[in-house]
Amino acid sequence: MAYWPHIYLLLLIFIIWLLEKKWPERVANAEENILVIIITAIMLVSFGQVVARYGFNSGWTAALEFNTLAFSWLILLGMSYGIKNGVHIGVDILLNAVSKPITRIMALFGALASMFYGLILLDSTWLHLLGVDVRGGAIEYWAKMFKIGIGVEELRYPQIMQDVFDLKPRVHRWLVLVVLPISLALLVYRSGQAFVDIYTGKRRMLISGHEGQELVEENKDILKDS
Repeated sequence: MAYWPHIYLLLLIFIIWLLEKKWPERVANAEENILVIIITAIMLVSFGQVVARYGFNSGWTAALEFNTLAFSWLILLGMSYGIKNGVHIGVDILLNAVSKPITRIMALFGALASMFYGLILLDSTWLHLLGVDVRGGAIEYWAKMFKIGIGVEELRYPQIMQDVFDLKPRVHRWLVLVVLPISLALLVYRSGQAFVDIYTGKRRMLISGHEGQELVEENKDILKDS
């Protein structure tokens, strides 16, 4: 099994860590902009298909595949974004029913579970250390697609790219699947960050809390008092 994808992923995470140290707001904006671009692309393609189909009896044959892949990118990249910003919806009735130390322990366990979940999906070979006979993961699958070099079903490179770079018509499958290892590596990284933040008291839970509800409760009598 080739280990060069592992090295590149570690390098990517290290670069993101360095950039966040220097420009945290710019990194946050870049993440949001990527998600917005994906959502916008899905909307434009979907709207364009409706107009083309019902207005001109035409359309883009790869529209469905494009939207399916774009939506998968949105979900996969959104996992780490949700962890980072604490916007994942979760059931917190038990967390709110126990004492703060117990809530902290449970939140730490949740962050660890999320991190190990990402590690298992990313590359499960490390489970051999625990005596589990299993192999595979996103890195191995992506590396296999990179080695084979097959294309997707409908998406095609623009003709000018085919001519200039001597490419086969179909977009390489490894290119659209590169989000798999990257998103899972980000999930592990963001879960680790969340664990540290919960441990140091910078945040209370891994999932979305009730900050909005708490703000309403705290300020509901402001107008009455004024």
